[in-house]
Amino acid sequence: MPVTAAQPSSRWPEDVLRLNAVCPYYTMFPLDFPLRQLAASPQATRVLDPFCGRGTTLYAARLAGLPSVGIDINPVAAAIAQAKLVRVTPEAVVRLARRILEGGALGSVPEGEFWEWCYENRTLRELVTLREALFEVTTPTAAMLRAILLGILHGPRNKNFPSYLSNQMPRTYASKPAYAVNFWKKRDMRPVRVPALEVIERRATRLLEAAPLAHGGYVYQGDSVATLVGLRQRFDLVVTSPPYYGMRTYVADQWLRSWFLGGPPQVPYGTHGQIARQPNQDAFATALGEVWAATARRCHRGARLAIRFGALPSARTDPEKLLRDSLKKAKSGWVVTEVQQAGTSPKRTRQAEQFGKAGSAVEEIDLVAELIGVPR
Repeated sequence: MPVTAAQPSSRWPEDVLRLNAVCPYYTMFPLDFPLRQLAASPQATRVLDPFCGRGTTLYAARLAGLPSVGIDINPVAAAIAQAKLVRVTPEAVVRLARRILEGGALGSVPEGEFWEWCYENRTLRELVTLREALFEVTTPTAAMLRAILLGILHGPRNKNFPSYLSNQMPRTYASKPAYAVNFWKKRDMRPVRVPALEVIERRATRLLEAAPLAHGGYVYQGDSVATLVGLRQRFDLVVTSPPYYGMRTYVADQWLRSWFLGGPPQVPYGTHGQIARQPNQDAFATALGEVWAATARRCHRGARLAIRFGALPSARTDPEKLLRDSLKKAKSGWVVTEVQQAGTSPKRTRQAEQFGKAGSAVEEIDLVAELIGVPR
């Protein structure tokens, strides 16, 4: 099926794009990046993102009427991205949430000062019940409810109707417990009662009433190389943005959402499985090259690979050189055809710009390569 609707995001009604913002995830790239790549690949039939994050590439493919596959090692990213591929009604999401909450309390409430200050007691009880019940449900409706809950788990307190379940917190990442408790105590900012079902209903209605048709696909949580080896599909277009060298805080910064998905009720600081944990730039380029090689084996000849990449201000890396080195190490037939400056984001939503104290943000690049030949 050829691409039929790869138009800039400005050409789409605002309500159609809302589902793409189901949950903030601070390393996302703008929707227009994959939409431009889709427009440049009118013969594409299936889209891949081996570092899919919150699934922006997958949503662009959905808008274009194409099936897609995403892979990410972070369970939070995979849960958010999976919601971009399903089509359910807001009524179905609310019914599931109501049925869970009316079924009685489930699970054990986490103990400790953070939990006492972060959520009002009844709100936390509802949140734990929803968390526990969703472990056992794998339907598209459950996937959407899970993503919506991840999106409302923490955020700022509104003056009118609440949009988030927590006490005052950032939306994109979870504050560390000691810092958060100190912040709330200094301001005597006690958590207020927020009925979970009311926030779910408002959010589901806003996100889903005009959601576009779904066109199939799947999100895999796991290592990209290992996952790609097990796939049967072949792809014509790959649009992705790998973690920048030295970027190792994904799990710790998303610790509260990780807890909701079954993780521990405290901050995990490990970097197991993260590609950016490599000890030096050469090792990082080698690891990235393994992903490009595995990707090539799942692509048709002539496939397009579009990569948005940058650098942490403190990492002292050249994004273009690092990417070119990784493609050379792949030894899989990727030939660079285009490199352009992507600029920096005024909204500070890119990986590099989360670390402003480390120095000026490094301008990102968009690199495009074509697969010449078919790797074995």
